[in-house]
Amino acid sequence: MSVQAGPDRPRIQAVDLAGAPDPYPRYARLRAAGPVVRGEFGQWLVPGHAAVADLLRDPRLASHFPRDFIRLALGAGPAASFPQRIVLTRDPPDHTMLRRFLGAAFGTTAVRAMAADVHELVDTLFAAVRPGEPFDVVAGLAVPLPVTVVCRLIGIPDADRDVVLPKVISLARVFDAANLTAAERDAVDEAVTWLRGYLADLVAAAEPDAAAATLVGVYARAGGPIPLTDLVDNLLFLFHAGFETTMGLISNGCAALLAHPGQYARLRADPGLVPGAVDEFLRYDAPIQNAIRVAREPIEIGGHKIRTGRSVMLLLGAANRDPTVFARPDRLDLTRTPNPHLGFGGGLHHCLGTPLARLMGEAFFAALAGRYRRVEPGGTARRRRHGSLRAFERLDLLLHPA
Repeated sequence: MSVQAGPDRPRIQAVDLAGAPDPYPRYARLRAAGPVVRGEFGQWLVPGHAAVADLLRDPRLASHFPRDFIRLALGAGPAASFPQRIVLTRDPPDHTMLRRFLGAAFGTTAVRAMAADVHELVDTLFAAVRPGEPFDVVAGLAVPLPVTVVCRLIGIPDADRDVVLPKVISLARVFDAANLTAAERDAVDEAVTWLRGYLADLVAAAEPDAAAATLVGVYARAGGPIPLTDLVDNLLFLFHAGFETTMGLISNGCAALLAHPGQYARLRADPGLVPGAVDEFLRYDAPIQNAIRVAREPIEIGGHKIRTGRSVMLLLGAANRDPTVFARPDRLDLTRTPNPHLGFGGGLHHCLGTPLARLMGEAFFAALAGRYRRVEPGGTARRRRHGSLRAFERLDLLLHPA
């Protein structure tokens, strides 16, 4: 990131912040530059907690971007229509209809019913750890845990997981369109086409009276006002969001504990800290680093007038380290309270899967602290490169049994 002096205000070029080894000093410079700063291509960046929290709820900022904007980033292939159909980018009334249908599977009651299965799955995955040998927590737990849970929630057979997952990983590049090469864009188009066909066939083959607890089963049984094309793309989005967020929570949380062994000792000594620890991991190194909105009408932010049609990037990662809200924000503190982090966003588009992500995160960190007296770096630690999602591609741990 660089700061360019202009005639009236600094201009910030924010490049690949989420995937940087440590974006937080850059975020601090953004906060120091002002409540809102100019980014590249006419975009505005908002780094402060109070402003980000307010703007996440401001109806003057829309989530649905113009079709021409999407095509500029993704071209005119199949992938270009995907972001226009999903609940994340839809505004009411479409958003309300989609969230009502999808939300039933992610509500507190539904998630509570899944708790025993999630804890059992965590125990099964931890059973593969061999003491004294490096364990890649991403491949061994941070990916298979949420992928298995979300597949079962949607209604994707366990036998199909290994075929579907690579396609969904490719699909995730839709949300990093600015960094796509032409070949990568073609791969995303191919993944979207394949996944749409797979899920449409899955819905068509579903028996109305079977597997009704899954989203595919519910749709087959009850139908509803949601077009099949919208259903399919939103199931794809749920698959992506369901494993991406939890993968980031687990891998980023483990990395934070490696850097703060004293905090791990506190977690082992007091299992009651686990729920608060999950919140602190989400604040300290959030899996979702930003949320992009578009001004549907002129709006003033921090004394600057934003014209209709301009995009506004709300920097969740920067807001979560704002020293006006969080004491010693660059320090991991598993006892931090209150903790008004924005790791799950806010407003209408507050993360739909928050209860499920919390369940999986709490199950993982409770098992980790209960099983292992010490956690150390095991060798390879490699961040993934992405413009808005922050996680590890690989993170090797040495786990020493209690």
